Amino acid sequence: MKIAISVGDINGVGLEILLKSHKKISKICKPIYCVDKKLLGQAAEVLKLKIPKKLCCITPCSPIPHIQPACVTKESGEYSYASFLKALELVREKKVQAITTLPIHKKAWQLANIPYAGHTEALRDIFKQEVIMVLGCKKLYMALFSDHIPLKEVSGKITFESLLNFLLQLAPFIHKPPCGVLGLNPHAGDFGVLGDEEEVIGQAIKKANALIGEERFIGPLVPDTAFIDKHWNYYVAMYHDQGLIPLKMLYFKDSINLTLNLPFIRTSVDHGTAFDIAYCNKAYTKSYINAIKEAIKYSFPKKSSF
Repeated sequence: MKIAISVGDINGVGLEILLKSHKKISKICKPIYCVDKKLLGQAAEVLKLKIPKKLCCITPCSPIPHIQPACVTKESGEYSYASFLKALELVREKKVQAITTLPIHKKAWQLANIPYAGHTEALRDIFKQEVIMVLGCKKLYMALFSDHIPLKEVSGKITFESLLNFLLQLAPFIHKPPCGVLGLNPHAGDFGVLGDEEEVIGQAIKKANALIGEERFIGPLVPDTAFIDKHWNYYVAMYHDQGLIPLKMLYFKDSINLTLNLPFIRTSVDHGTAFDIAYCNKAYTKSYINAIKEAIKYSFPKKSSF
């Protein structure tokens, strides 16, 4: 199986992870790296690593920037976006079966005038699909109803129609229900005392279950106690940090990022550019390796559920 790898921000930990993991992942797939070999040579020199043999690299057709460890630059943003677009080109042309993305820096994309907050938003716009961001591992998966938006905008996004559509699109990927749906407010609103969004959330859950024909979703759950007993493997969070704080506290090194509702499989690491350890030979590779394994797993119809 061939997987296109977009290399993320070159000033972060992405290239270190790529170089250190190549031997292991090349045993389970054929990685196609969307990067210039010259740039990998720069990274290997800084890290004092040997460049792996038989690398398959495809240039992203962007000027090759100079590596500046832990620096946010327009040039690194342009290059990471070009690498991502090259990976999309390969999967659209069916030259690869899936893509895995290494972490970008959102500020670098902004400096490069890229009109997206991140990969998920770009995929949503480019493919005109209501894609769903899911992060996690086999012990806990977290689907995000809203992803990279300001917290002050979350409440306005929660409507009966939007949440119902989200739940119905997510439902086919849940093969061991139920999936817990978190409320938005403290104490899940406390019967309207602390907010009324939970009324809409409850209505959407009830309607989704009726249309599906089984109790696939439960809630709205009180967010601060929903994970104490770990009753379920699947949850829906109303906003980014509500879901990712417990996930990363419990399974940070194991979890991955998975994008649902695309005509191909896209996985990613569940961490950022880690500028604090960039080019220090301290980067963890487990999330990346797990992301590659999951891309292989989800590329087969019988294993399309998470």
